[in-house]
Amino acid sequence: MMWYGHGMWFGGILMMLFWIVLIAAIVYFVVKALSGNDKRSDKSLEILDERYSKGEIDDEEYLRRKKNLLKSK
Repeated sequence: MMWYGHGMWFGGILMMLFWIVLIAAIVYFVVKALSGNDKRSDKSLEILDERYSKGEIDDEEYLRRKKNLLKSK
């Protein structure tokens, strides 16, 4: 009967740790998801620059596509 009040304290710490880990995981995945788009569009711009420098697309096409890529950021 003497142990009645001590079990709740340990459960409270575990519950607090659970919520801290859950919130940290959510923040991590949101930040990762938002920053992933920048890398993808940067790669797209690199490919566009390469195609332009090789002469595969003309000035007008290059500017139009670059404008669309930068607008979607």
